[in-house]
Amino acid sequence: MKPHWWGTLLYVPVLYGLGWLASRPLLLLAPSWRTDQVDLAGLAVSLLLLLLTLPLRLRRVWQDPQPWQRLGLAVPLALALRSGVRGLLKALVLLLLVAAALVLAGQAQWLGELNSALLINGLLLLVGVGFAEELLFRGWLWGELELQVGARRALLLQAPIFALLHPWYRAPGLEAVGLLGGLILLGLVLALQRRADGGSLWGAVGLHGGLVGGWFLVQKGLLQISPAAPGWWVGPGGADINPIGGLIGWIGLAALLWARRHWWAQPLP
Repeated sequence: MKPHWWGTLLYVPVLYGLGWLASRPLLLLAPSWRTDQVDLAGLAVSLLLLLLTLPLRLRRVWQDPQPWQRLGLAVPLALALRSGVRGLLKALVLLLLVAAALVLAGQAQWLGELNSALLINGLLLLVGVGFAEELLFRGWLWGELELQVGARRALLLQAPIFALLHPWYRAPGLEAVGLLGGLILLGLVLALQRRADGGSLWGAVGLHGGLVGGWFLVQKGLLQISPAAPGWWVGPGGADINPIGGLIGWIGLAALLWARRHWWAQPLP
């Protein structure tokens, strides 16, 4: 059974809107909260609604009696651990390559300053961003697209949708194009990671979350990146650099795509 396009288009925006509305009373109940904190609370409500409604949608629209297995979360523990660790290790290798390139080029200095607050923030980013975005994009969206346009087209289509829904447009000029391209490459890498893991979503969660949380630690505590480093090389963002939009990140992601190239034709189990 194919989902209706209108259902696919409206499902997540409706959940986001409900989360946003549910968080608005906090502006009155907790006036000391900043607007971004209230918005974050709204995102948490939206994620909770996603977790509550996804099983219902998969059972009714996809006609799948095992929704969490179909999404790649309910897998054998050994597979979940193995794929998750492999994803984290790939993220670590990519981050090491970026950090080494910056240091060797004289565009960054080693600081090695980490504290408990930074580690907790990095862990929250790893779990929060990695889990939420992979459940949404490589879990639900990829499955919806596969039912509508087929496996190969769905793999290719989910990546630009993933990229376009990130704020790449905030970067100036060509840096925005570089960031958009890097996000597309990342979307493809994460999809092939799930295929290589036999349908388990945990490897993509580990890779995605490891990159986000790990880069936060690199930029905030481990390295001091020179403000003179060119954006086309290190990535756009100024004080908050996103390395997947620079040449270093593109090279690392392209290498992962090449290493996973034989998984293009393999369907999800």
